[in-house]
Amino acid sequence: METTTQVKQRHAVVTGASSGIGLAITQRLLNEGWRVTGLCRRSATQAVEHLTIVPVDVTDFAALAPVVESIGACDAFVHAAGFMRTAPLGELSADDGAAMWRIHVDSAAFLANALLPNMPAGGRIVLIGSRTANGAPTRSQYAATKAALVGMARSWAAELAPRGITVNVVAPGVTDTPLLRDPARAGTPPKMPPLGRFVQPSEVAGLTAFLLGPEGGSITGQQIVMCGGGSL
Repeated sequence: METTTQVKQRHAVVTGASSGIGLAITQRLLNEGWRVTGLCRRSATQAVEHLTIVPVDVTDFAALAPVVESIGACDAFVHAAGFMRTAPLGELSADDGAAMWRIHVDSAAFLANALLPNMPAGGRIVLIGSRTANGAPTRSQYAATKAALVGMARSWAAELAPRGITVNVVAPGVTDTPLLRDPARAGTPPKMPPLGRFVQPSEVAGLTAFLLGPEGGSITGQQIVMCGGGSL
C-alpha cells in the first residue's frame, strides 16, 4: 500500500508587500509555494491564492498588535517596509529622522518580538537594509536607521542560533522601485553603479528567498550587500 507524505506549506509574513522590494519578495515566495501574509497600507486589489493582504500601518503598534495575534504561527518574517528622506547636515528634519527610525527599526523590532513566540525552530528573519548603512552624503538619518538593523540582526542571530533560527540583513544599493522616483529625493539623484544599471527588485527577492530556504540555513548574523559594484 502506497503512502504519501504531505509537506507542510511554509508561511511568511512580509511587510511592505504591496510595492517595490516587498512586492517582489511576496511574488517570489508565492511562486516557490509559500503562503504569505502581507502587511501594508494598501488593500489587495484582487484575490491571489495563498496570499492574505492585511491593510495596516506597521508603525501604528496599537493597530498592529491584534493583527499579529491573529496571524499565529509563521516560518519566516521579512521586513521590507520603508522609505527615504534626504537632507544635508544643517537642514536635517527631526520628524523625518524619527519617522524613518520608526518604520525601519522600531517596526522590525515590534514585529519580530511579537512573531517569535510562534516561530518554529529553523525559522527565518530577513531585514531589508541598505548599502547606504555605510554612510552617504545627505543620507545620514536614513543611513543611521539601516545601520541599526545590522546591530539588531546580529544580536538576534546570536540569541536565536540555539533554535536554528537565522537572522540576516539584505542590503541592496540603488534599486529600481517607485521610491527611486519619489519627489522627496529629487534633489539627490541616485548614482549609477559600475555595472551600468540599478539593482532589480527581483534580484533582492531572489537573495531573500535563498536565505529563507533550506540552503540558506547556515547563514546568520550577516549583512549581504548587493549593489552592482557600487561598493568597489
